[in-house]
Amino acid sequence: MTSPQIHERLNRDHEVSQLLDQIQHQSRELLPLYEDKSGVRFKEILQIGSGDPFEEFYKQVASIKEHHSRYPNEQAENSENWYRPRKQGDDQPFLVESMFSGEEAYGRFFDLHASHESYLNLPNVKRLPYMQYLEVFDNFQPGYGGVKRADKLTDQYFKYLGELMEYLESFIRRTRPLENLEKVFGDWDKEFDSAWEKDEIEGWRKEKLAAKGSATDRTLSSADAVWCEACEKEFKNENVYTNHLSGRKHIKAAEVLAAIHGESANGTSNGTVAPLAHRLKERAVAEREYRIKKLSSAMKTERDDTRVNVERRQGMTERERQQELENLYNTTFRRQAKEAEEDEDDGGDDKIYNPLKLPLAWDGKPIPFWLYRLHGLGQEFPCEICGNFVYRGRRAFDKHFNETNHITNLKRLGITNTHLFRDITSIEEAVRLWNKIQGDSRKTNVDEGSIVQMEDAEGNVMPEKVYLDLQKQGLL
Repeated sequence: MTSPQIHERLNRDHEVSQLLDQIQHQSRELLPLYEDKSGVRFKEILQIGSGDPFEEFYKQVASIKEHHSRYPNEQAENSENWYRPRKQGDDQPFLVESMFSGEEAYGRFFDLHASHESYLNLPNVKRLPYMQYLEVFDNFQPGYGGVKRADKLTDQYFKYLGELMEYLESFIRRTRPLENLEKVFGDWDKEFDSAWEKDEIEGWRKEKLAAKGSATDRTLSSADAVWCEACEKEFKNENVYTNHLSGRKHIKAAEVLAAIHGESANGTSNGTVAPLAHRLKERAVAEREYRIKKLSSAMKTERDDTRVNVERRQGMTERERQQELENLYNTTFRRQAKEAEEDEDDGGDDKIYNPLKLPLAWDGKPIPFWLYRLHGLGQEFPCEICGNFVYRGRRAFDKHFNETNHITNLKRLGITNTHLFRDITSIEEAVRLWNKIQGDSRKTNVDEGSIVQMEDAEGNVMPEKVYLDLQKQGLL
């Protein structure tokens, strides 16, 4: 399926989803009226049937007139707008234009660059390139680039899983608006709860400490190989395994594993169990890992296409990438431009057609949309030091730190060494950092010899160090 077809399909699906949500919302509001739990409707029917029907009618008309006289500027909602098909010539852009980044190509590919950066900042992980990360981001076993069980209970790792899970859930909601995803997520939660109760979650089982040098449920590379359960690592033979037991890393890992299973470091049971809070934290981490596996499995096609696309783009030049991006957006908005030209020819006026509110170029016309997305001009970066001026796009924001206006405002705050204050936009933060730098500079540059002042016979005042040097030379 080509990009225009995907674009049109997503627009159609999201519009249908909006209509369904509107119908459900109206139904929820109408249902209590039909049920008449308050008895107002029954009372009206009784009054109409027993008395003068026109009396009740004019009474309700008077109530409506009183409401509109009290709120004369209230606008009635035009329900036709909900059922009018969206056209290319509308002033409002299509729904999907603001939902996907250029890397995602209207939901065809993942954009996991932010998650990859967060992964690289985790402690004790393999430095995987982006291409390899796409292959193993949902494999949480230590041998495949995952984190060891002892290191998974940190706040940094929990936050990384949350951001990755949130992105995948957002992606599947944006690409499949007509599916009942809440039911799917609910079924996944039930599956996880059942598997957790049965202790069937891979990598999170409540296993006993393995015997010394044994490898339970593991396939070793050779008959002489020995597996260390604490370090989750295979050693070539018994001698290598024995030598590493005295290492600091093994001792620390053995203590952590013993604390998890309630056993002493030498492998003997002390009759205790893992703390409940510790197990609950393990469950929270395991639940996020389980959800990420399910999401990536449900979007296997998009994942495979992403790997192919990244590999293809790595072999392209920068010019070819820009040309491809330009063709993508030009195809989407070609019909809009054509209709705009027809409107200009018919009307004969010089009104600029700019439904997306794009910035104007040097010739007074809107810049191409692909260029708008490429430079990220939809992102706004305010700078308090520059008088709360808002810069559009990361490039303009980074560039302004070397401009005269920003440097002058820093000097007005008493800051002379301006190159140390890059990426700082808050006045309070800049002043606090400058005071700290000045304080550290005064501590390091204090000369004890310049504190005590000495006076010679002629009344000349000088530091003690200079006075002593001149005295030694016989110049006083």
